[in-house]
Amino acid sequence: VQVVESGGGLVQPGGSLRLSCAASGFTFSRYDMSWYRQAPGKERELVAGITYTGGRTNYADSVKGRFTISRDNAKNTVYLQMNSLKPEDTAVYYCNARYFEFLRLVDEYWGQGTQVTVSS
Repeated sequence: VQVVESGGGLVQPGGSLRLSCAASGFTFSRYDMSWYRQAPGKERELVAGITYTGGRTNYADSVKGRFTISRDNAKNTVYLQMNSLKPEDTAVYYCNARYFEFLRLVDEYWGQGTQVTVSS
């Protein structure tokens, strides 16, 4: 199993980045996918999530209207488009995959993270 994030980097405030998370080794189309982030000295927090069909998404209040999560089940990839970035978006961003059966979590994978730094 592999969950590999990419697309992080250094960007100026107001700029944009697109993160990608490529998955392999499991049936991607059956897994709900999420992006989390963790800033130095803070707990990991949910940024955005998308159901396995892509039919529903949810966002942290702090990123609503600026970030968009999407997925391509044919490419086993989930994306996070981040616009109007702010210094407080600086964090390591992690990709998470979860499989539920009858509302019970039965499987979960994490990526290694990608650093996003928003600074002038």
